Amino acid sequence: MGNRLTKIATRTGDDGTTGLGDGSRTEKNALRVQSMGDVDELNSHLGLLLCDELPAEMRDELVTIQHDLFDLGGELSIPGFVMMTDAQVARLDSLLEKYNATLEPLKDFILPGGSRAAALAHVCRTVCRRAERSIVALNQVETVHARLGQYVNRLSDLLFVLARVLNRYAGGSDVLWEKRRSRD
Repeated sequence: MGNRLTKIATRTGDDGTTGLGDGSRTEKNALRVQSMGDVDELNSHLGLLLCDELPAEMRDELVTIQHDLFDLGGELSIPGFVMMTDAQVARLDSLLEKYNATLEPLKDFILPGGSRAAALAHVCRTVCRRAERSIVALNQVETVHARLGQYVNRLSDLLFVLARVLNRYAGGSDVLWEKRRSRD
């Protein structure tokens, strides 16, 4: 891991560059930095979701995911370094299976909304999809381990499922898209 931050305002970024975990510098608008920022934003939105009332087990799982995202960001910040594991991706697969088993199959599209926690999970899902697109774009110009894309892909699916679970936890249901509503 790179140096620990002891001083936040270093002024070294005033020229439009930022330091990576390996000590190298790159442009602040580089794809690697964009990917890191999108993952950081996702982690922040998860922190906001965790401010809501959630089932205790789900809360613990989301905190673990926050730690995973820190690992993912760390791997992005140090080119060539590996932090993410197959087990982290497999854990998301298990969570998807666990929570999806509690839901009725979807027959209609759903809108983001319902309870506040479900709406926040949907925001997390869309930010996660953006992070995935950033990682894909980065991988087109620099090698990124496939696990990173797999992790955010599974996570966005999980966040969709969790939004549905959270609506039920709040005593509600999915907000269904009504095909004819927008045409009448």
